[in-house]
Amino acid sequence: MAKGPRVIITLECTEARKEGKSPSRYSTTKNKKNMPERLELKKYNPFLKRHTLHKEIK
Repeated sequence: MAKGPRVIITLECTEARKEGKSPSRYSTTKNKKNMPERLELKKYNPFLKRHTLHKEIK
């Protein structure tokens, strides 16, 4: 196990639930010391077939 401030987080699509489709999820890591706030990235959602905003969830 690696030591340090880097933790594994999950990103979930914010637009899929509004359209009644399955939300896509991505797993990634972030450095909590440098980025204490929640991460937001544009990622591809294969269910919607376009890039959408994905936010960090618990």
